[in-house]
Amino acid sequence: MENKKEKTFQFVVVGGGIAGVTCVEQLSSQIPSADVALITAGPHIKAVTNYKQVSRTLEEFDVEEQPSSVLEEKFPNLTIIHSAVKSLHTKSHCVETADGRVFGYKKLCICSGARPKLLTQDNPYVLGIRDTDSAQEFQKRLSKAKRIVIVGNGGIALELVYEVEGCEVIWAVKDKAIGNTFFDAGAAQFLIPSLEADKPQAAAPCKRPRFTTEEAAPGGSHIFTADRSSQAYGHGPTDSGSALGPDWHEGIALRGAEQLSHRVSVEYQCEVEKIFTCEELHKSPEQTLRTECGDWPVYVRLTNAQTFGCDFVVSATGVVPNTEPFLQGNTFVVADDGGLQVDDHMMTSEADVYAAGDVCTACWEQSPLWQQMRLWTQARQMGWYAGRCMAAHILSEPVELDFCFELFSHITKFFNYKVVLLGKFNGQGLGPDHELLVRCTKGQEYVKVVLSGGRMVGAVLIGETDLEETFENLILNQMDLTPYGEELLNPDIDIEDYFD
Repeated sequence: MENKKEKTFQFVVVGGGIAGVTCVEQLSSQIPSADVALITAGPHIKAVTNYKQVSRTLEEFDVEEQPSSVLEEKFPNLTIIHSAVKSLHTKSHCVETADGRVFGYKKLCICSGARPKLLTQDNPYVLGIRDTDSAQEFQKRLSKAKRIVIVGNGGIALELVYEVEGCEVIWAVKDKAIGNTFFDAGAAQFLIPSLEADKPQAAAPCKRPRFTTEEAAPGGSHIFTADRSSQAYGHGPTDSGSALGPDWHEGIALRGAEQLSHRVSVEYQCEVEKIFTCEELHKSPEQTLRTECGDWPVYVRLTNAQTFGCDFVVSATGVVPNTEPFLQGNTFVVADDGGLQVDDHMMTSEADVYAAGDVCTACWEQSPLWQQMRLWTQARQMGWYAGRCMAAHILSEPVELDFCFELFSHITKFFNYKVVLLGKFNGQGLGPDHELLVRCTKGQEYVKVVLSGGRMVGAVLIGETDLEETFENLILNQMDLTPYGEELLNPDIDIEDYFD
């Protein structure tokens, strides 16, 4: 490999998603004279725009697809190499691209993101949504569809179920409540009426929400309907392009073929047992499988013994880190979730190789208030911090673990509500000794606080609560809140005045 090197760069970054692009920007601004290369398969990169620091740890930004030339114009020392990576040779410090070229590096950062965990490979009726291409393919298929099955309970599934119109949706979730990655059952109950109420922009008269609060039995289902007159998220490059932004569905019409506007049935606590075609169904010895009338192109059997025919299945069941071309012939330590293990300087187990974003797994001793989740915000933070560490190592400067890893924080939107998540918002890893305080105003706001030993360790804020800064401070300064008890969430008390 040594003699084939076309050029050696001081820094090589792989992946044109948020982590990779942020890393490149950071490197180029820290050491403007350094030769930096970005290796990316697609013609577009993902750029952070309209960045806003909302509070000490909360940040808001948009994600925009831009031609990679925009980046080259900004940084004269940057070379963009349009190709996928075929292999990495850490011993000789070089990367081979799919088109047969070889590039050397002094420091390398792998930001290759993650790809959707598909229910089944190579089934034309199963669609994974993660990047803009797959979202467009989905839109095309949806326009002819009368019924789809959505499997998964994370951000993309939540958005889809809310946004799809004119098509019946069967939603299979493995948990007792919707949105389990982000919420508890209380928050899910708060959001459920949105599935049947008219969306804000619809002119139709608003139907009163009807919903039940009793838990659906395992295998039970809830059905929500509304008649209407007329949001992995991820963040790294996949084989075909970069992942979607939080507003990925805006500007694409998610309409099916039917007149009905919104009909969602949620099947709780179940997973997909088997996916089969119409032919396989008719050949099946089990009479029970043939109970569903109609000839659908594909059928899904769930573990709750229900079988549904549909036009296609959307697999939105999380992601797998994209480590593929990098492992062969190297000795990376890989975490249980498939990510490349990184230490508190974003370094992998291989010399001079860093990783950031979805492809890596944070394996340093973590703050009790932070956890890794493969989200946009963390892809940006990790890319930025990896760039800082790489530059600091070249300049022999010390670098401290960044403050953003002190407290987990995330702002997003679900069902048209602003959602803020702080710290151990779902009591992650706290065991039985934590307590919850909840305040809920139907259709307006849902506030949940997680307390451990009288101190606030997490919060979920849905709606325009204006409590994020106060709660962030209370979590960061670990003040003992025992004296306030239930009063902490009393709507008649202006809590900010207490803790200014």
